[in-house]
Amino acid sequence: MEIHWIQAQAPRRVLALVKHLGIEAELIEHDLMAGSMKHPDYAALNPNMKAPTLVDGDVALWEASAIMAYLCIRAGSDMWPAHHPAEQVQVLRWLSWNDCHWAPTIDAHYFEYIIKGHYGFGEPDLELLQSRQRDIAKYAGVLDGHLQGRDYVACERLTIADFQLASMATYWRQCHLPLGDYPNIVRWLDGLMRIPAWAEPWPGRAGL
Repeated sequence: MEIHWIQAQAPRRVLALVKHLGIEAELIEHDLMAGSMKHPDYAALNPNMKAPTLVDGDVALWEASAIMAYLCIRAGSDMWPAHHPAEQVQVLRWLSWNDCHWAPTIDAHYFEYIIKGHYGFGEPDLELLQSRQRDIAKYAGVLDGHLQGRDYVACERLTIADFQLASMATYWRQCHLPLGDYPNIVRWLDGLMRIPAWAEPWPGRAGL
């Protein structure tokens, strides 16, 4: 099995899961700035020319949430509840909520402070960040309310939904994401950082 990755939030959650579940895989890092993901061989695996991509025999799979579900099925892990449809619905709800609401709202803070800094793309666009504040408050309120009395997002245990929602929000302090007024989110994020594979997912380096 191969996992193709770069240092960014979507590969982060896949790499953390690989490490957490103890999955044997060849972890192949790509050079974003050198354009290695635009090479025809890679584009044949992932026509989006992004990362992560999983290759397992004849299977070439892209999109982090699908890769995480695949890895859980391979490892027999209930972080994706393959045999429990009602729990699948719970996890799917939060994967969808992340992709439709949470990630598009907080991605500017992550990009402006984390990605720009790491790859040398320039200074943060503070005007853009200011325009996101109302939506951040709206959706942080939804997540904070849901996490009241809960340690995990779905199924009362760690699932791939936690890794999905936390992949950018983990950096909330570094990227000046205004989550300090949402104690349940902060408690949840700090709790995930006590999972060794989540705290240090990058192969052989400190990472972002």
